[in-house]
Amino acid sequence: MLLPKKLKSGDTIGVIAPASPPNLSNLQRSIHFLHQLGLHVRIAPHVRSEYGYLAGTDSQRLDDLHTMFADPSINGIICAGGGYGTSRIAPFIDYHLIKRNPKIFWGYSDITFLHTSIRQQTGLVTFHGPMLCSDVGKENFDPLSKAMFQQLFEPTRLIYSDAVSPLQIISHGEACGEIIGGNLSLLVNSIGSAYEIDTTNKLLLIEDVGEEPYRIDSFLSQLKLAGKLDQAAGIIVGDFSKATPKHPEDSLTLEQVFNDYFSSLKKPVISGFKIGHCLPHFAVPLGSKAALSSSSKSLEVNPGVQ
Repeated sequence: MLLPKKLKSGDTIGVIAPASPPNLSNLQRSIHFLHQLGLHVRIAPHVRSEYGYLAGTDSQRLDDLHTMFADPSINGIICAGGGYGTSRIAPFIDYHLIKRNPKIFWGYSDITFLHTSIRQQTGLVTFHGPMLCSDVGKENFDPLSKAMFQQLFEPTRLIYSDAVSPLQIISHGEACGEIIGGNLSLLVNSIGSAYEIDTTNKLLLIEDVGEEPYRIDSFLSQLKLAGKLDQAAGIIVGDFSKATPKHPEDSLTLEQVFNDYFSSLKKPVISGFKIGHCLPHFAVPLGSKAALSSSSKSLEVNPGVQ
């Protein structure tokens, strides 16, 4: 495990768009928030580029990623947004460069593929948290989500319990391990690649958006058949927004799908975490040690910075 250094007032954040074109109006509003945190902001050269549904060509997005990690004046990197495209650049990333220059890396959604590949290739702890255009720059960006950025300034042990949001126990148990995962569809996309998610003795976080129950069922079926559910020490079920089936009368509910896959596992599985495509969005350091408990109905995560 490789912990990045914490931020301090006056540090500089680099902004990249490694997936789809970001909302530039939201980006501008989000910069004000970073300034309020006492941070300087540097926008990567190709953030405003467009190549169809991508924020620039693969080489442009890759160059921005490399530039921000290589630049010693950049203290942390925050992704502008998600969408699609990170799996296209993963094979070409200079992971040795990242390991030599560890720093805060923050995002979610399509950024899940980068979280997985970077952690498994370098050991760097990265952050699954709200992004600038997708969340921070919106008018309804909430106080809890804003407070999540404070963990970048001071090593913070995070505790998620019913006090944050109502949690539901799907399977009882107690487990410790590194917290990994993110967007469910991206985790499934990694299977069979050089960056296939390794869930062995890990606490697996899953979340997604805009997927009907039958699609979530198919994703979980693939994880199960690949042994990923059995290998995990526990499962953290995050937010699954916009998952209402078009024809409810002919569909299982999301809760039924989760129960079918998780209730018989002899390990803790807890749902209801506001982690994912939601506000508030509870940010967590992926790769940090964590504990998931059904008896205390809680998730505790060690600090993600040093």
